[in-house]
Amino acid sequence: MRGPATPKPGTPAPEPPTPPPPDRPVALVTGASSGIGAATARRFAEGGWHLLLTGRDRGRLAETAVGIPAVVLPADLTEPEGPRLLAQAALRAVGRIDVLVAGAGIGWAGPFLTMRHADIDQVLNVDLNATLHLVREVLPAMVAAGRGRVVLVGSVAGCVGVRDEAVYSAAKAGMAAFAEALRQELRGTGVGVTLVVPGPVDTAFFDRRGTPYRRSRPRPTSAGRVAGAVWDAVRHGRDDVYVPGWLTLPGRVRGVAPSLYRRLLHRFG
Repeated sequence: MRGPATPKPGTPAPEPPTPPPPDRPVALVTGASSGIGAATARRFAEGGWHLLLTGRDRGRLAETAVGIPAVVLPADLTEPEGPRLLAQAALRAVGRIDVLVAGAGIGWAGPFLTMRHADIDQVLNVDLNATLHLVREVLPAMVAAGRGRVVLVGSVAGCVGVRDEAVYSAAKAGMAAFAEALRQELRGTGVGVTLVVPGPVDTAFFDRRGTPYRRSRPRPTSAGRVAGAVWDAVRHGRDDVYVPGWLTLPGRVRGVAPSLYRRLLHRFG
């Protein structure tokens, strides 16, 4: 699977069709070149699923695909035609998508007043806009089939807001609201929506944003643990999953006692 590290913008690289057996479900995983996406792909492969792996780095996608039943479909979902072309390529390759796991994301840390407009747009495009457009392209086939599940990877930052991560928090809050609204719209269609809300995860995410994770709490969890939560949520049809589970607490405190929540946040960060 040799080729350039980044494909032509918005155009998934062609792969020969490899239809899975009729009894083998199919998952399309974004951000599958590393981190949560790669770990999720491997976990689903262990469960007997056929994988469609997408991301911008063809070489790293190929590494994820080693030893698992997968089709590699590099794509840049921030390009105007990226989501549509990816959905078409995925359906052309295997004929259906049973689960979409939207795991792609980037971060940016620092005071909002120092953030360039281009960085604001990039975070919103990667973490929110691209996912919404891809879901819009994938959903019609799921609804027509009367089954499927969309898994959106959010963040605790979207539940409570995190200092020096204002735009990232906004993008993930938008993801949470989208999940809730879409879930209501899809009632009765056979298609479910899961929001997975991890805390900090021990991946290259922090290296790529250029700022290491410095908080003492919550401590970073592993990508494998998040992947396991995604797997369990799909198997059991769960709507909301927090990793670790105690992360539901800050949001609850914020909801019932916002003044107390803010005092705690100012004190402990």
